[in-house]
Amino acid sequence: MAAVSIENVSKRYGETVALSGINLEIGPGEICFLLGPSGCGKTTLLRAVAGFVEPDEGRIFIGGGEVTRMPAHQRGAAMMFQSYALWPHLTVEKNVTFGLEEKKHRGGDQDNALKAKEVLGVLRMDAYAKRRVHELSGGQQQRVALARALVVRPRCLLLDEPLSNLDSRLRVEMRGEIRRLCKEFGVTAIYVSHDQKEALAIGDRVAVMDGGRIRQVGSPLEVYRQPKSRFVAEFLGETNLMEGDAVGMFVTAGVTARGLVSIRPEAWRLGGAAEAVNSFAGRIMETVYLGEMARHRFGLERGREIIVYELNPRPRGENDKLYATVDPSDVVPIIEP
Repeated sequence: MAAVSIENVSKRYGETVALSGINLEIGPGEICFLLGPSGCGKTTLLRAVAGFVEPDEGRIFIGGGEVTRMPAHQRGAAMMFQSYALWPHLTVEKNVTFGLEEKKHRGGDQDNALKAKEVLGVLRMDAYAKRRVHELSGGQQQRVALARALVVRPRCLLLDEPLSNLDSRLRVEMRGEIRRLCKEFGVTAIYVSHDQKEALAIGDRVAVMDGGRIRQVGSPLEVYRQPKSRFVAEFLGETNLMEGDAVGMFVTAGVTARGLVSIRPEAWRLGGAAEAVNSFAGRIMETVYLGEMARHRFGLERGREIIVYELNPRPRGENDKLYATVDPSDVVPIIEP
């Protein structure tokens, strides 16, 4: 049985279609990302699951029970907001136990304090229990907000871009921390983000949204390596889209390419000699050095340009004749325009 099931959910605001016939099932203990650009409907969908938005059509189930018209506090879901929504006048411990009081937990003050201590220990924040929120760093405040959400043992944890207020170093650090905690607590999570790397690093599955619809659902590896549409290919990182007569240049892995193929820049290999298939002579036209890799603008002798990522790049002359080669399995036919 799915932990969360969304069936044909639609939502309109006047003439604007925020959600259009959304269907999605999320398994127990799974971390599912809703990924897409601003205005795609991902936050509206999250808020519909939380109970803050009522769908015009469709049904929502959590733990097998329908919650479509149920008040937010009765759904067994906990929301972690982008702003953290912490109480600055309360201590860390009181912020965490507030989650229990808000859910009308039946334990007394002592029981609530023990539960808060336990979850703060798991998040390595127990030493800060008596501190005020304003005395904490951004990363520590994020852990407190996560502790408050987890202490109630929700059936579903809902996260609305929780890392957006952190600097880049802390974002990377907290990616692994959030995944570790969700798995340790065995909680099902729905995570909204527009950050592709965040989704690929944390998620078990990713639902890519655009225009109020889900364009593709799959594991991070599937949606990145096997995009079904032009939108997904272009939204998830950089790609080389080849169309028209260029499609006939490539050998693919058992699938006939028609009209459009996607080739990721890191799939190309640069060498001094042609290989058996999918090798094209050309020259580096421009290089941007990025430390661990270089981004090359590579001009093919056939008059086309591609983008090539080279890991651990070596010094090359811009006039050196090279061959760019790609494996047939990395030439991905696009099914949808």
